[in-house]
Amino acid sequence: MIEEGSKRGKAMVEKRQLFMEMRAQNFDVIRLSTYRTACKLRFVQKRCNLHLVDVWNMIEAFRDNGLNTLDHNAEINVSRLETILSSIYYQLNKRLPTTHQINVEQSIGLLLNFMVATYDSESHGKLTVFSMKAMLATMCGGKIVDKLRYIFSQISDSSGVMVFAKFDQFLREVLKLPTAVFEGPSFGYTEHSVRTCFPQQKKIMLNTFLDVLMADPPPQCLVWLPLMHRLANVENVFHPVECSYCRSESMMGFRYRCQQCHGYQLCQSCFWRGHANGPHSNQHQMKEHSSWKSPAKKLSHAISKSLGCVPIGEPPHPVFPEQAERPQELTHTAWCHFEGAIRVTSLKDDQTSLAVTHSGCQFFLTQDSVGFGFPPISGNNRGQSLNQTTDVIVLESPSRLDEEHRLIARYAARLAAEAGNSTQQCPPTDLSFNFDANKQQRQLIAELENKNREILQEIQRLRLEHEQASQPTPEKAQQNPTLLTELRLLRHRKDELERRMSALQESRRELMVQLEGLMRLLKDEEQKQAVSCP
Repeated sequence: MIEEGSKRGKAMVEKRQLFMEMRAQNFDVIRLSTYRTACKLRFVQKRCNLHLVDVWNMIEAFRDNGLNTLDHNAEINVSRLETILSSIYYQLNKRLPTTHQINVEQSIGLLLNFMVATYDSESHGKLTVFSMKAMLATMCGGKIVDKLRYIFSQISDSSGVMVFAKFDQFLREVLKLPTAVFEGPSFGYTEHSVRTCFPQQKKIMLNTFLDVLMADPPPQCLVWLPLMHRLANVENVFHPVECSYCRSESMMGFRYRCQQCHGYQLCQSCFWRGHANGPHSNQHQMKEHSSWKSPAKKLSHAISKSLGCVPIGEPPHPVFPEQAERPQELTHTAWCHFEGAIRVTSLKDDQTSLAVTHSGCQFFLTQDSVGFGFPPISGNNRGQSLNQTTDVIVLESPSRLDEEHRLIARYAARLAAEAGNSTQQCPPTDLSFNFDANKQQRQLIAELENKNREILQEIQRLRLEHEQASQPTPEKAQQNPTLLTELRLLRHRKDELERRMSALQESRRELMVQLEGLMRLLKDEEQKQAVSCP
């Protein structure tokens, strides 16, 4: 009894450790709830080392642990969740250098306790697959556009249209994160959360989804999500500017500039806490800066902009195709496993599949697809190959791999059934492949090998030409008078712009001196008039 009580007490201490450390950071003094929520979740992300796990590594971990085959509403127990987290962190340590290894056990314990406290408040000991995917995809590292693309793939149908019920389920799960860090009153889930993001009932495609969630400002219930990514991007940004309140000579992170008070700037610590002095007020509009530009860079940028030399700003995210890519046809692809040999399998009268096996690695060629794989089957149980799942890598879009894996498994089962029936009806001699009796097939294989060899040689030649072209030598530059003329013109234009900028700066200084003299004259006249008047 004493040992069980001590174990429960230790588990409770580990469960509260992350929240106790978060409270010690004193985030509650931050005045704005958006920054307060983003800072708390960023602390949880870094403390659990989730910022080191890229979103693509997280998606790969979901696939490796078989989560893509489970329904979103399926439940997994805490022990399996711990196994999944262990695989994520151990794979992370393999990618990190030896000098930057993390404490895997501590990271697993902190993240596991945080997820259980967030999504299993009633202590059932189980979490849904969708809640785990939503939480890990939101809190891991990587670009926000990649995270939103993955989330959209989980809440859309096969035609690429968002399902509002699934998006509502996503909001219900992801908004438990602010609630877990005690920001539920500001960003908790409500029944109208979906309509605040998409007020009009219409088809929501991927680009529209990204436009809304990456807008400035984003939807109110998710305004903390892009801010958390901006916090990660500016943590090491240095501003050589003095804070107008705390008088620190430089700033790290965000910098805030008042739009009404000239030259009034605050560091992120003073702004978040609502500090103000002098004529400045917290009611004034402030502009957030995530980088610093010197006055010379600002002036050159302004001149370039006036001359039309500044390129048009890039969109917040690339435009993706509205229609999903068509999956490759794999219903007529069969595997032939023969060590160190080449086998051609005719699947239909008008379609042929070529399979080449060398040292246990299988290559296959059909009318629509080319790929390769490593079958996990030894030579002793080769006859059972059709009953086992083969790991296949198909050269196409990664978003369709799961669907193709299901097609391969389905067709393998059908081939197994047909093979079972054919063994009962046909003699064993009819099943053997005899290439010596078919010269046309041997000629086809030879032609394909020759074409493949020619293509490889052409690729190597083009690669060498590209490398030579990308490294121009001084002799080539001297042989091109047009290039030399353009370089001289560009240098001349640059010198001219620099001279013009210097002249503008000099005239600005003269104007400032004249303005100061006029101001002194005005003050003297006012003093004389005040003295002369009785």
